[in-house]
Amino acid sequence: MSKCFKKLYVRIWLAVVLALAVLTLLVGWAWRLTAEPPLRNVVIRDHLGKIIGNGHARMRRPPDIGFGEHGDRAPDTQDRWLLPYSQYGFDPEFVVVMNDGEIVHLQLPRPPPPPWGRLPFGFFWTLALVGLAVALATYPIIRKLTRRLELLQNGVEKWGEGDLSIRVPEAGTDEVAFLGARFNHAAQRIETLVKSHESLLASQKSLLANASHELRSPLTRIRMGLELMGAPSSPAFKSEISRNINELDQLIEEILLASRLDAREADLGTVESVDLIGLAAEECARVNAELDVQMVSDPAAESTGPSDLPVQGVTKLLRRAVRNLLENARRHAAGEIKVALRKTDSQAIISVCDHGPGVPTALRERIFEPFYRLPGATERDGGVGLGLALVKSIALRHGGTVSCENRPDGEGGACFVIHLPLAPLRSR
Repeated sequence: MSKCFKKLYVRIWLAVVLALAVLTLLVGWAWRLTAEPPLRNVVIRDHLGKIIGNGHARMRRPPDIGFGEHGDRAPDTQDRWLLPYSQYGFDPEFVVVMNDGEIVHLQLPRPPPPPWGRLPFGFFWTLALVGLAVALATYPIIRKLTRRLELLQNGVEKWGEGDLSIRVPEAGTDEVAFLGARFNHAAQRIETLVKSHESLLASQKSLLANASHELRSPLTRIRMGLELMGAPSSPAFKSEISRNINELDQLIEEILLASRLDAREADLGTVESVDLIGLAAEECARVNAELDVQMVSDPAAESTGPSDLPVQGVTKLLRRAVRNLLENARRHAAGEIKVALRKTDSQAIISVCDHGPGVPTALRERIFEPFYRLPGATERDGGVGLGLALVKSIALRHGGTVSCENRPDGEGGACFVIHLPLAPLRSR
C-alpha cells in the first residue's frame, strides 16, 4: 500500500467519522429537546384533591416469563401483578395501591410515531441522513484533490501531444504538489534536451550545407589545374595546385574537428594539466607576436605565485584555439599582434589583440558561428569561417568562454578573450 493511498484513505476515513460524530451529536441534541422525560411515579386524587392512591412505574416482563401458569398474568418479585404484554403492549404501566388496599393497573399509551419514523421507513431515513452528511463532509476534500489531479492529467496529456512547454501547478505541500513538481522538472529537462538536439541537428545541417559549398571552390580550382596539366607547368602553377590541396586538407580537418567537438561523448585526447605560458610562447614565436604575462590581478602588486599558468584540458585543442586566434589576427590585421595572459583567483585569461578593422558590435556573436564571414570578406582573404567557431567549441568544452571586445587601450582593432578555469591544486 503506497504512502499516498494511506494518507488519502486516512483523510477520507477521518472525514466520515467526524461527520457521523457530528450527526450523532445533532440528533441527540434534537432528541433531548423534543422528547419528554420518562414518568417515574403516579399519584391518584379524588374530586376533592385528596390522595387516594400512588404507585411507581414497573418494567415490562420479557416474553419468556411474561405469563403465569395459566398464560394470562405473571407475578413479579414483589408479588405485584403486571398486565400481559401480548394483550396490552409495552406502554408504561403503573401499579397503583389505593388507600383501601385495592391494586389498580394504570397504563399510559405512548403516542404513535410519525409515519416517517416507523420501521422500516425510519431506518432508510436515518441511512439517507448519514449518507448526505458523509457526502457533504467529504465533497470539499475529494473535489479539491480531484481538481488538482485533473489539472495534472490535462497537463500530462497536452505534454504527451507534443506541447513540451506545458507545466502544471505546484501549489501545496502534499503528494500531488510533489508529483507536479517532479513532472515539471522532468518536462523541463526533456524540453532542454529536445531543443539541444534540434539545435545540434540544425547546426549539423548548416555545417554540411556550408561544407559542400566551401569544398567546391578548391575542387574546382584543382580540376582546372588538372585540365591544364597537358601544358608545360610552371612553378607558380604547381604552387597554386599545392595551395589548393592544402586548403582542402585543412578544411576537411576543421570540419571533422568541429563535428567531434559537437559530439559530447567523442574522445578528443587526454585531459591533463597544460601550462598556458609555455603553449602561448611557442605559438607567439611562430607568428612573431608579442607576449605579455601578468600573474596577479593588480599590476602594481608583486607576483608571488608559481611561474606557470596551468589549466586542465587537452593540449592539442588548447593549442589549436590559440593558433586559430593568432591566424585570424594575422589574416585581418597588418600590424602588431599582442597576446596577454592574466591570472585571477579562479581563471586564466588569454587575450589576442590586433590592429585590424575591428568587428561591429552587432556581429560579435555571429562571427563565432560556423562558416560565417564578415561582410566584404572574400576567399582571397583566406579561411573558410570555421576558425573562430572551433575556438568557441574548444573553450566551451573546457568549461570556459570566448568573446570579442574592443582593445583596452582604445586603439582600433579587436581583442578576442578566452576565459578558462584554473587547474585544481592537486593536479598542478
